Amino acid sequence: MANHEDKPWTVPALADAKRAGRKLAMLTAYDAVFARVLDRNGADLILVGDSLGMVVKGHGSTLPVTVDDIAYHTAAVATGLQRTLLVADLPFQADATPERALDAATRLLQAGAQMVKLEGAGPHKLDVIRFLVEREIPVSAHLGLTPQSVLRFGGFKVQGREERAAAKLREDALAVAEAGASLLVLECVPSSLAQAVTAASPIPTIGIGAGPHCDGQVLVLHDFLGLDSGHRRPKFVKDFLADGGSVAGAVRAYCDAVRDGTFPGPEHAYQ
Repeated sequence: MANHEDKPWTVPALADAKRAGRKLAMLTAYDAVFARVLDRNGADLILVGDSLGMVVKGHGSTLPVTVDDIAYHTAAVATGLQRTLLVADLPFQADATPERALDAATRLLQAGAQMVKLEGAGPHKLDVIRFLVEREIPVSAHLGLTPQSVLRFGGFKVQGREERAAAKLREDALAVAEAGASLLVLECVPSSLAQAVTAASPIPTIGIGAGPHCDGQVLVLHDFLGLDSGHRRPKFVKDFLADGGSVAGAVRAYCDAVRDGTFPGPEHAYQ
């Protein structure tokens, strides 16, 4: 594949990794110090997630997060990176129209992101993906449990267990790739469904609570370090600090476990 461990990751290198069967290790970060540790110890991608609303700002959901919040933390994280590819979330309603999404994504790329992530695959979301990609902005899609939809879902629940919902997710995964997305996050879906989506998807999949068969994995920084963020601990979380002995060691242990397929294990997956 085109990327080597000492070379900066690029959007095309993600596709190369999928073709080569090389698993991608992704973590969230929100400041320069943690970004530097992740970058130096093997993380391939960093997400400045709207999860910061819950683990940094202490809210009960991601809905209060603003574009200003994401831009601020993206700029901080970017200063700590040399090789890791930086993805930034479009927060709640920042992608309500293609024009709003373009304004927000432009700010995030100017802050240092190399890709923006948006949730969902409804018709207007596909329009947004196409609109951004046509304007040279790389996009990651996000399907399954989409936290910005928590009010409609009635909580944080596994998605795609019923056949109709699973078929819709498979259809949506192909639709976001067709619209131009370069990456797809699958959150809280049954392992077998994520496996089928990954096999069919022309773009790399990144799982979180989606079993071991995705093309990569992501965890929220605070969960991966075993910190109590005041929220219920999901079953897909593992405390890597307990085994790694230091933050740097935890990052190395996580990246190794993702790449050799030992994380996530059966205990971290939904059926």
